[in-house]
Amino acid sequence: MADFLATAGSFGNPASTHAYGRVAADAVEDARAEVASLLLAAPEEVIWTSGATEAINLAIKGSALARRDLGNHIVTSPLEHKAVLATIDWLETQGFEVSQVQPDETGAITAAGLATVLREDTVLVSLMHLNNETGAITDIAALEPLLCRHVALLHVDAAQSASRLAMEDVSFADLISVSAHKMYGPKGIGALRVRRPLLTQLIPQTHGGRQEFGLRSGTLATHQIVGMGCAAAVVRRRHRLDSAHVRTLDRRLRRHLNEINDVEFNGAATSRSPGILNVFFRDVAAESLVLALDDVAFSTGSACTSMNILPSHVLTALGYDDSRARSSVRFSFGRFTSTRDIDHLSACLHVDIPALRELQQ
Repeated sequence: MADFLATAGSFGNPASTHAYGRVAADAVEDARAEVASLLLAAPEEVIWTSGATEAINLAIKGSALARRDLGNHIVTSPLEHKAVLATIDWLETQGFEVSQVQPDETGAITAAGLATVLREDTVLVSLMHLNNETGAITDIAALEPLLCRHVALLHVDAAQSASRLAMEDVSFADLISVSAHKMYGPKGIGALRVRRPLLTQLIPQTHGGRQEFGLRSGTLATHQIVGMGCAAAVVRRRHRLDSAHVRTLDRRLRRHLNEINDVEFNGAATSRSPGILNVFFRDVAAESLVLALDDVAFSTGSACTSMNILPSHVLTALGYDDSRARSSVRFSFGRFTSTRDIDHLSACLHVDIPALRELQQ
């Protein structure tokens, strides 16, 4: 990345045709190929964005507005990231109708549930692959038989799953949004996989120099793109190693948590990715626990809404009351988390949970 930030390196604009620009352009295309390989896509199907939020906006607004002549109905779920829900809320103000697939009794979004809300005028279905708060996995592959017979496009939010799960199950999706920093790359860069036939159909959400096949105007941030390409390559190379490491840590933390009284795990979906645990500590305010463990990085929900005083919309959608949601926290860990980190967290919890409960009595 540093080589593309200084004039002594490859500082050229990748849109320029001079020699310096061509060097930058080659680096951009190499990175595009790496992200495409991770998503099992063709390189020309990868559109650079400033992150998953922009990718989601382009996917949802760009496809829904472009297909309005086919219908004005959109399907999503109440468990989605706010970037999806807020974007779809905006489309409602533009006359679109929205239905939400409710999770089943295990907390999972299923094909059977989707079938109950899918309509003839549904033009888009937007669902996440891996829930960022509970670790629940949506069986996207199971939706294919239903959607392949329908006009609706499928957008998959794969921000959490791209670094944790194999992408074969979502490769049939029409639109896939990902973020670099969720796979250990730089912040401020992401991508949208757009199936080739849709490249000329989506309505751009930014206008200007018609970069990125006309779908996302603006000078490309070469250094960030290179960083995302490198991160994607490392994810593919280390997938089995990282997965095994996280599974080991997950079992270790769950074992430690089960030693503490009145602790339960939220989100009962039978298919769950290790490395994301949503935990309910009875009679403990989640915010108090966050303050008590100030040398441990964890949250009361999605990082994007951690400053929100409202309880997690994901937990309330799963049927948990506000009291339980306000006493729940999310622990997530990955490649750079060590067993020492897990044991340190456990030791702190064994001391602080009883102390906080005593204070609240």
